[in-house]
Amino acid sequence: MVLQDRVISLFHNSMEVNAQTIEEYTPMISHAGELLLSCLMSENKILCCGNGGSAALSQHFSSLLMNQFRHERPGLPAISLSADGSALTGIAQDSQFNDVFSKQIRALGQPGDLLLILSGDGRTANLVQAIQAAHDRDMLVIALTGGTNDNIHSLLLPDEVEFCIPADDPALVFGAQALIIHALCDLIDYQLFGGE
Repeated sequence: MVLQDRVISLFHNSMEVNAQTIEEYTPMISHAGELLLSCLMSENKILCCGNGGSAALSQHFSSLLMNQFRHERPGLPAISLSADGSALTGIAQDSQFNDVFSKQIRALGQPGDLLLILSGDGRTANLVQAIQAAHDRDMLVIALTGGTNDNIHSLLLPDEVEFCIPADDPALVFGAQALIIHALCDLIDYQLFGGE
């Protein structure tokens, strides 16, 4: 029974965090969907990045846009800056790890593009530098964070969006972030292509 109780507790904790997230952030998720749509309708692209598990979510988001979410549709321009191992290791070797995303943003980002960053705690130096580089390139930022996030929150402009998941457990943060990513993909598809 102990193992089953642990499983039940994990699911209950996840449901509680997701319920808090949806109560607090539904209007902001809708707004972020509009920002993403505006970026794509202006023929710009979405760059996204994160470290560790957040890197995996970044790649997941870009693959859903490039390929499809629920239904077949034309690919949408999205690049995960976490996916290019040669660029990441080359920049880390020749410069420093804090520059792995900012150098890519300065090379690939254009005014009107949008940066989506993902972080379990919102304190990572390379993501702080990524935001600064995005602002230098006149890009908007959407941030998905959790835990203590003073470093990222203080950098965001008034028209930018941050979702700080109300949990300290990285597993719960990533689970809620995955739901937000799926909601954003759904909103993009609905606005661009209609459907249920």
